[in-house]
Amino acid sequence: MQAHKETYSVERMTTLAQRLKLSRSHANLTQKALADKAGIEQPAISQLETGKSMKSVHLPAIAQACGVSIIWLATGSGGMTSETSTFDANVEPAIGPIRFYEYPEISWVQAGAATEALDLWNLATCEKHPSDAWAGPNGFWLKVRGPSMTSQGGVSFTEGMVILVAPGFDVESGQYAVAKMIDTNETTFKQFVWDSGRAFLKPLNPAFPTIELDDEWEIVGRVVDAKWPRSVL
Repeated sequence: MQAHKETYSVERMTTLAQRLKLSRSHANLTQKALADKAGIEQPAISQLETGKSMKSVHLPAIAQACGVSIIWLATGSGGMTSETSTFDANVEPAIGPIRFYEYPEISWVQAGAATEALDLWNLATCEKHPSDAWAGPNGFWLKVRGPSMTSQGGVSFTEGMVILVAPGFDVESGQYAVAKMIDTNETTFKQFVWDSGRAFLKPLNPAFPTIELDDEWEIVGRVVDAKWPRSVL
């Protein structure tokens, strides 16, 4: 298992309200247009942008409608665009040209194999999805399965969504990762949590158990983007 250390990140320097306003500006949408596109009521957008609401079950739909990363929108982690670093809350971010990358969607069986072995499969036949997040040369998408990462508020990954995995990227506490059991290559998608010198894989759905990340587990990669595939929109 890769080594981890407890860190205290300042990556969440912007508020959800600021990120939502920036997302709307990026998509060139009014509050009403965003609400219509996301299939929700306009007051829900207004309450988030004024800070009256600090979380919402509609964030995945809002992120999809604006064309931004759900992880960035909900937590400020990562970037809205491919190489966006942490924003200073006192500086109004400028929106520059967005570069998109395309990665294949592979199976969970393939994800459990060694990253170096991915080129053994005919990836040319895999469905591909674009992203403005950089996942490295070996990045790949996985389709979320089951309800373990579906929450009642805030970040939620519903079954059928796709997540972009960046193999080899460091994972800090609070970020999301795909891990595998070394002996069986069984893979899982969870939130990585570092607590009191121990690492855990935590589901967002409290009905599922938290797993201690011991020597039987290995991190496959960090999740850097998530969205609904176009085929289900």
